Amino acid sequence: MPIAIFDPFSGISGDMTLGALLDVGVPADWLRALPDTLGLSDIGVRIRDVRRGDIACRKVDFDIPPQPHGRGIREIRALVAAAAVPDAVRQRADRAFTLIARCEGEIHGMEPEDVHLHEVGAVDAILDVVGSIWGFHLLEVTDAFTGRVSLGDGTVRAAHGILPVPAPATLKILEGIAVTPGPDGAGELVTPTGAAILRVMTGGRAAPPYVARRSGFGAGTKDFPDRANALRLILADPADASTHGEGSAESLVLLAADVDDMSPEYLAAAADRLRAAGALDVTLQPVVMKKGRPGSRVEVLSTGACADALEELMLVATTTIGVRRTAVTRRALSRREATVEVDGHQLRVKLVTRPGGAVTAKPEHDDVVRVAEATGRPVASIFRDAESAAERSFGPSV
Repeated sequence: MPIAIFDPFSGISGDMTLGALLDVGVPADWLRALPDTLGLSDIGVRIRDVRRGDIACRKVDFDIPPQPHGRGIREIRALVAAAAVPDAVRQRADRAFTLIARCEGEIHGMEPEDVHLHEVGAVDAILDVVGSIWGFHLLEVTDAFTGRVSLGDGTVRAAHGILPVPAPATLKILEGIAVTPGPDGAGELVTPTGAAILRVMTGGRAAPPYVARRSGFGAGTKDFPDRANALRLILADPADASTHGEGSAESLVLLAADVDDMSPEYLAAAADRLRAAGALDVTLQPVVMKKGRPGSRVEVLSTGACADALEELMLVATTTIGVRRTAVTRRALSRREATVEVDGHQLRVKLVTRPGGAVTAKPEHDDVVRVAEATGRPVASIFRDAESAAERSFGPSV
């Protein structure tokens, strides 16, 4: 299966992502049918070939009639749940909507459930988020990466008045992702929906070595006279895909800190924040500190692009007064995500190619629990059935 690499050299928005997806092969007729699929009536979909700078791009616009009210996270979830959306798409889209609501809520001092995406903006966000994530699903992309994000500059007028660029909630969504200000005179280049799509698809991870297979451009609304305002999307194969699981070495950063004055539940919450901010892995280990005091070692594995932001977060989210940084090398085996069906429910499984070519599968725990709750069956029974389904679907080597 291909990987995707976002190249947000001029920022990212939902419509730019959709345009780029069309340019690399997502069917235009599918996108035109998306509003009706989601139960959003009387919405027109305009798809055009345009130029940004000197680059040919696809441009997507939605013609949205006046809406009766804004939509909160519960209403958006119910709308998506009622539509014929693949389970994997629905789950990832829910992560994006929850991320937007949580970050908007933190900025405005509200609970996520009280945040409303207002009128036209709510419909636009639903189409952008669900459409983009579903587009990657259609391309069979399960793993994605990103380059450095250009943020723009200046200020932007929003429902809450004039705000700095990037807007506060947008920057919070991007925490843990490598960004750069400017270019000068660009204005706003990153929208909250664009930032959320990037975050849930990539986690801020920089691309590994890859073999490019296809690339496309999605146009932004602004048209600058001296440069292309577009998002480039690259479909590729990992450069080690032909090694049949031998794996490739990648250079990473290991951040570590020891604490002895945090209660376990607060330490667990800090670990969750670090994972959400883009850490590749977070572990907590018991250690004995000065004067025999029991403590915990927090170890965070990070890409080089995310290391500074995660180090800062460790100093904020834990009580440590120092973080150690070590360059490490990790050998990572080729892996991909697939889906299997158990009792009529879709579950994700992670397929890993081992040295020698054998493939092993592990069902995703959250999906196993979800199906167990829906069917009333034991978790272990669902796990075994998912493993068996993976063996039937992907061969006896699983």
